[in-house]
Amino acid sequence: MDDLDEYLSDAFEYTDQPREIVGAEPVDLDRPVPDEVRRRLFTHQIYPYATRIGVREYYRSKYALQIELVRLQNWVKDTGAKVLLLFEGRDAAGKGSTIKRFLEHLNPRGARVVALGPPTDVERGQWYFQRHLRHLPGPGEIVFFDRSWYNRAGVERVMGFCDDAQLEEFFLQVPSLEHMLVRSGVRLVKLYFSVSREEQHRRFERRRTDPLKRWKLSPMDLASEERWDEYTEAKEEMFRRTHTAPAPWTVIKSDDKMRARLETMRLVLSRLEYDDADREAARPPDPLLVATADEIYPELA
Repeated sequence: MDDLDEYLSDAFEYTDQPREIVGAEPVDLDRPVPDEVRRRLFTHQIYPYATRIGVREYYRSKYALQIELVRLQNWVKDTGAKVLLLFEGRDAAGKGSTIKRFLEHLNPRGARVVALGPPTDVERGQWYFQRHLRHLPGPGEIVFFDRSWYNRAGVERVMGFCDDAQLEEFFLQVPSLEHMLVRSGVRLVKLYFSVSREEQHRRFERRRTDPLKRWKLSPMDLASEERWDEYTEAKEEMFRRTHTAPAPWTVIKSDDKMRARLETMRLVLSRLEYDDADREAARPPDPLLVATADEIYPELA
């Protein structure tokens, strides 16, 4: 896709969305935002901006950030670093479209996506993590997991695809597993995309009526709307039991998909120290849209 096609793709997507964000409670940006107000934005699914980012501002920022992503990939290749990015979140939260924007200008020889389907009969008889671990990054690679082993803590739990004993075993094993990955040199970034109930419903309706997006809508998606509170409980327990110092969770508010993409790029770039970085372009993300789990839930600190 050349630059014009890429721009038009984003522009068409932008015009397909309402300008106003439903349920937003704009924050006074001229005054410091108290911690309790910031936490409430995340715990109550409140968006702090009334309107979506302008497409020109989005495209200019994305261009600068994608230059930084290329620099990051060059550094990863030159140093043999191993980068693993886990993208989790509710259905229609924008995980896949964000990964797509990360990859637009990266060399596919050193960046790949892992999006596993349901386990086969053979895989069901294996150690739960086994089918995921064969896809870990090698030296010089960036790997994007579009959903990951955390399926067990989310959809498998809520939809009854695992029992209580399997879920408990998962929670007991995953912190040690991730600590081993980090100690072995894997740079692990765990991302959770958070979308409001109203915005998720709007996106599902768009998938239902758009023949080009209908493939994205599954019976599981429709069931997830009805089990919103159960997914919320699952998410919160996942944070409580798997947010650790070596492998923390970071939450991205994604009611505005375009802002979410930019802020996710900023987060990843600011989290990884790489050579020749433009720290203005790769500045830390907007704290009203991005927060670690322990900033949202202080008891995790």
